[in-house]
Amino acid sequence: MMKDQEEEEFITVRVQDPRIQDQNSWASYVDYKIFLYTNSKAFTVKTSCVRRRYREFVWLRRQLQKNAGLVPLPELPGKKPFFQVNDIESIERRRQGLQQFLEK
Repeated sequence: MMKDQEEEEFITVRVQDPRIQDQNSWASYVDYKIFLYTNSKAFTVKTSCVRRRYREFVWLRRQLQKNAGLVPLPELPGKKPFFQVNDIESIERRRQGLQQFLEK
């Protein structure tokens, strides 16, 4: 009798669906859907989905850095002083950078 092979654990994370919030306001910003899917036993919920904006990634990186000691953390995509919420290319570049940050 063969024992079932253990399935290898994985975590998949995707940064998707950028949306402009408060579009008609001077305080408009872009947020992104963060989708996580895993079969890891460490997670009680196997899929989750939240929306987060860039400044929340900055906060997350800061928190991780406090615990990382000398271990270098991946960089976030650069912060532009006048990020245009209607510049689709900039939004896509940032989305890709946030995706790479979470994957690393």
